[in-house]
Amino acid sequence: MNDQSKPVSKVISDQFIKTVCTRLAENKAVRRTLPDGGRLHIDRQLPFLCVYRYPRKYKDTGTDRLVMGQPSYLIASGDSRIRAGLSELLQNIAQTLSVEFGAFLIFEIWSGTKNENVKDTNPLTSAPEFQIATQSPLSPFGTVETLAAALRLIRVHKMASTVNIVRDRKIAAVGLPPLLPTEFLKEIGGAIIGLEVHPIYRSPETDEVFPIIRRTLARELTRALQKTFFQFSRAETTHRPAHFHVLGRRAVVKAVWEVDRQLAEINNEFDFLLHVTPTNTEAAYTSFKRQHFERIPVFYYRPRAFDPAMLKRKLWNIRLERIEDPTLAHLFREKRVELDIQLTMLSNIDTPRFLYGSSQLFGNVSDDLLKLAQEVMAHTPSRSREKTPSARLDAAAFSQRVKEELEYYRQQCPEFSANAEIRDDMYAGLMVSKGNLLIGAKTKIPASRADALIQHEVGTHILTYFNGQTQPFRMLYTGLAGYEEMQEGIAVLSEYLVGGLSLSRLRLLAARVIAARCLTEGASFIDTFRELNETHLFTQRTAFTIAMRIYRSGGLTKDAVYLRGLVHLLDYLKRGGALEPLFVGKIAAEHIPIIQELQWRKVLKPALLRPRYMENPSIEEKFDALRQGLSVLDFIKKEKT
Repeated sequence: MNDQSKPVSKVISDQFIKTVCTRLAENKAVRRTLPDGGRLHIDRQLPFLCVYRYPRKYKDTGTDRLVMGQPSYLIASGDSRIRAGLSELLQNIAQTLSVEFGAFLIFEIWSGTKNENVKDTNPLTSAPEFQIATQSPLSPFGTVETLAAALRLIRVHKMASTVNIVRDRKIAAVGLPPLLPTEFLKEIGGAIIGLEVHPIYRSPETDEVFPIIRRTLARELTRALQKTFFQFSRAETTHRPAHFHVLGRRAVVKAVWEVDRQLAEINNEFDFLLHVTPTNTEAAYTSFKRQHFERIPVFYYRPRAFDPAMLKRKLWNIRLERIEDPTLAHLFREKRVELDIQLTMLSNIDTPRFLYGSSQLFGNVSDDLLKLAQEVMAHTPSRSREKTPSARLDAAAFSQRVKEELEYYRQQCPEFSANAEIRDDMYAGLMVSKGNLLIGAKTKIPASRADALIQHEVGTHILTYFNGQTQPFRMLYTGLAGYEEMQEGIAVLSEYLVGGLSLSRLRLLAARVIAARCLTEGASFIDTFRELNETHLFTQRTAFTIAMRIYRSGGLTKDAVYLRGLVHLLDYLKRGGALEPLFVGKIAAEHIPIIQELQWRKVLKPALLRPRYMENPSIEEKFDALRQGLSVLDFIKKEKT
């Protein structure tokens, strides 16, 4: 629980200092307000403190955000009236924590003026520029070198950073005295480093902040400082963190919970896939067939019990700027943009504008993906050749199989509350909605494919939904932005792992890619139907279903992510990617390093449940083969043998 402040005194009192240090000695979080708008945040015992002093005589807009991503920071006024109290506070914090770690680092940041030796062709796209201030022997050489190397990796506007190290200079901004006496630092084994940052995040003429540049710089700088503090901890203190992410923020403040709740509530106001999927699929096919497949079918959609414009108003009223943690803020911003696009698409159902939003969310079909789909088509038979004839399960029989699988997970965790529901408003097909499996009333599932589909829907989509629910943030079960590709890649791979990824299934996934490419190249529904039916020899019903999924609502390219997600997942495994993060919740491939960072920071927990197929003794052999570099075409060869 964070230490909340009381009314602020105009001075930093002895009692205030005593309270702070008592809490730190007990390894309790400190979050206090300082005089003149300052703030102290230390979420646990750590061997460092980031400090920023803002000037009283001019605006230094945006610089405070550069330290707020750290788990231990102090923002204070540079006013001379609190200078003595601030020094006393810092000395006591340093002394308290140096007892715990054997050493302590004060790291001060300030903004500087432009280096006149560097000439910009465009002052509004300046490269990041840093000057490291050191004092021998109080600035450990290894720590300084680590900082310099990490800063050189920072890019803004695709421009590389400039980093200079200035030895034996005053470690403080112009016009401010050093934070702590040199003799005191030597006495406690303290260290100090300064960092001057050129303020490319604001206009040099108007002081107007460029928020995107500031966010990018703050996030990159946070990572660089964590690497620096990791080096200091390992080399200079008794602390032995296993990874630099361990030194990141753990305390999650009220603003984060509030944003997470608001985004989840808006996400749960609608089911995107349900609303963009036709309700009259069977009637539309019957009419299409009656008209000899020569008139574009008319589809109808569910009425909306919400107004997208009103939800957008709520969405953009969420105060994301209050979140200090740059990693969490990044995830929330991504999700807000995705929800905005989805709501725009729901407003544009059955119009040409719908396809533009689909391209933003799910992308289009690349030439490489199209080539792979065509190769899959060339290497698979036009009619399914199951190894043995297979009976079909109706909706009720398949639902019973699903419920048995769900009961297996309930035995692992009684809170597992997913269910299977047969829906009359879905003629056929399967869909996971809010953690439950919806089964179309007329669905017929080949018995040989039942287990593969169960692992696809339950072992991937429902399992990651539930695992996401066990995490502290709701966005892990509602889904991080762009999660569909990774989800479908895992789901299709699960079909292979249980021996159910048939040639006909691979052919179907390839057909979806080809149909999506037809859509984006301007082909009509009828053109694509004929391409699938006459060129690729799918049955009329199958060709119609594929085309319907691609052309629904005005054009949905989502179905291309199944094959694309599988390709990217195979590449991830070939590169030695870890399996555990994939099941933490609904995440995209680019979120895997972020999930691992948050797990190192103990903000997120390991996945509670693993897919059932992971308990199979022979599963490691299959994963070993995947890590050797199996491709989609290799799957076809294996299936044929």
